[in-house]
Amino acid sequence: MPPPADIVKVAIEWPGAFPKLMEIDQKKPLSAIIKEVCEGWSLGNHENFALQVADATNFYITEKNRNDIKNGSILRLTTSPYQTAVQLHERIQSTSMDAKLEGLKDLANASRDITFAQEFINLDGISLLTQMVESGTDFGDLLSFTLTAFVELMDHGIVSWDTFSVAFIKKIASFVNKSAMDTAVLQRSLAILESMVLNSQDLYHKVAQEITIGQLIPHLQGTDQDIQTYTIAVINALFLKAPEEKRQEMAHILAQKQLRSIILSNVIRSPTPINDEMAHQLYVLQVLTFNLLEDRMMTKMDPQDQAQRDIIFELRRIAFDVECEPNSGSIEKRKSMYTRDYKKLGFINHVNPAVDFTQIPPGMLALDNMLYLAKHHQDSYIRIVLENSSREDKHECPFGRSSIELTKMLCEIMKVGELPSENCHDFHPMFFTHDRSFEEFFCICIQLLNKTWKEMRATSEDFNKVMQVVREQIMRALTLKPNSLDQFKSRLQNLSYTEILKIRQSERMNQEDFQSRPILELREKIQPEIMELIKQQRLNRLCEGTCFRKISSRRRQDKFWYCRLSPNHKVLHYGDLEESPQGEVPHDSLQDKLPVADIKAVITGKDCPHMKEKGALKQNKEVLELAFSVLYESDEYLNFIAPDKHEYCVWTDGLNALLGKEMTSDYTKSDMDTLLSMEMKLRLLDLENIQIPEAPPPIPKEPSNYDFVYDCN
Repeated sequence: MPPPADIVKVAIEWPGAFPKLMEIDQKKPLSAIIKEVCEGWSLGNHENFALQVADATNFYITEKNRNDIKNGSILRLTTSPYQTAVQLHERIQSTSMDAKLEGLKDLANASRDITFAQEFINLDGISLLTQMVESGTDFGDLLSFTLTAFVELMDHGIVSWDTFSVAFIKKIASFVNKSAMDTAVLQRSLAILESMVLNSQDLYHKVAQEITIGQLIPHLQGTDQDIQTYTIAVINALFLKAPEEKRQEMAHILAQKQLRSIILSNVIRSPTPINDEMAHQLYVLQVLTFNLLEDRMMTKMDPQDQAQRDIIFELRRIAFDVECEPNSGSIEKRKSMYTRDYKKLGFINHVNPAVDFTQIPPGMLALDNMLYLAKHHQDSYIRIVLENSSREDKHECPFGRSSIELTKMLCEIMKVGELPSENCHDFHPMFFTHDRSFEEFFCICIQLLNKTWKEMRATSEDFNKVMQVVREQIMRALTLKPNSLDQFKSRLQNLSYTEILKIRQSERMNQEDFQSRPILELREKIQPEIMELIKQQRLNRLCEGTCFRKISSRRRQDKFWYCRLSPNHKVLHYGDLEESPQGEVPHDSLQDKLPVADIKAVITGKDCPHMKEKGALKQNKEVLELAFSVLYESDEYLNFIAPDKHEYCVWTDGLNALLGKEMTSDYTKSDMDTLLSMEMKLRLLDLENIQIPEAPPPIPKEPSNYDFVYDCN
């Protein structure tokens, strides 16, 4: 008799009959189990039947997923995936509109199952659906369910996107270009266009010919956030796949069509709260917009280029209100005058400032920012230059050098040149309030730098210290997510150098690190206890479990899975979920198990097998930093992408602890510092204001006699 682990007790339904309670032997072939069920109801041709999960998913049970069946499951005996595919293939071609609509509804529902999808695709079902769309005879619900079925079938990745005709693309594009279109049809059409652009460079060119930004803009002016999200997703996809030389041109068109102001008024400032998917698409658009600056950021200045040198002459002219007259005075006198002015402007090279802009990054982008400040905020520019040129040499804040280093810093903060992350929702509303938001950002920050320099009474030797303080001020202000540039500016006003010092002092007191030898010895003694406490916390978190996302090529159809450690720390339980859970998922609802004893190693980052697979994810730095895999048996892997850095640290620490390895994450170091500091302060509470000596007090000499000892007995 097989062990109980191989026996699963289930109920099986069949229309018109009472459900049967059965014990399924997982070692028996699935076909034998289906045959046994059919014979119980006197049904012939058992090969035309299959078992389905009797819930909203209706997924077919196959040899691959049969281990997902758990005790108490309710299954349904139904027609096999092939038979269902044949029937639906016929039903959706029915001459009766009602029968056709019902067939398409059932197809859209069934297509979520990969087993059925494979059978339907083998019957050339995708071609049939594309012909139905191209014919243009279906409208409303018929068209909506046709497109839904198409999207679901394509989402399995069985069929290449490159196989579709121009006629099909034109038809899908026409649904998007129409002003009055059914919401469901419009939503599916936008999703199809996004997938086409992201999955095929050839289709990008075809879609780009059919869809213009002007035709997409009206969909942003409605109130349906899903339609707005899909529309921005299509714009982002076109932006992302556009060749380098066309991106600037596309950005110019977006500016002409006032995309930014439309998004600001209809999406960001809409009364409807922004959901996660919309926040992600806005973040992607923000990143792609800033990435347009990469070309200038990586372009060195050519000291021989007269047009570029004229920009520096213009900066000098605006600052000192002088005209550049090439024939006035002797050459030596002019050189001396230029050198003096370039020194006042704060360039490192006073003779030929063009050399300062040969460093990349920030390259020519720094000069562009300086010219923008000089032309659009002339009073602030002149005040900064003249204020510093009137100070002592050692106390002047060099405008040229500051601008170059500040531009480089802002590019690092905004990650200019990096691909958008798959999981990030970190968009800043203030960057959607101005067409030249990066330049305005620079103008606010250069004034902050000048103000902080004065508050610190800095000299040229303190330049790097000032830049560190300015970075901290900017980062703290950005964390508060200001809604406008003015709000950002006022937040910076509140973060003066004095305030930063107070914050640092407060943080330092919370993390005070005593350095005397007795204290260090006490720390070493306490450290193993704290490490054990952290280890227990990590294992407890693994026992609670975490919901992980399966990232697919289309983000909006993400699937979830859950993993947790058993209370005895011997087994990892995991399984797929239909949606993100509220609270913990019980062990018995997670179908798969992995004994901890079978785990050989924990692999992280680019060494993970799912990061080596062909696709865009491997190029994404942030996803790489959240990826880890568990190696078990010979070459089997359980692959994870953590929802955030915190969960990544918890799981890698916990798994390493289970394997008896050291916990090395940043989170462990942070916890160790915090807990150790707290424990030290508690133990030293009674010694407040008492000087702790470096060495222990000497042991006194033995007394000459012990006559003073009193015997109580």
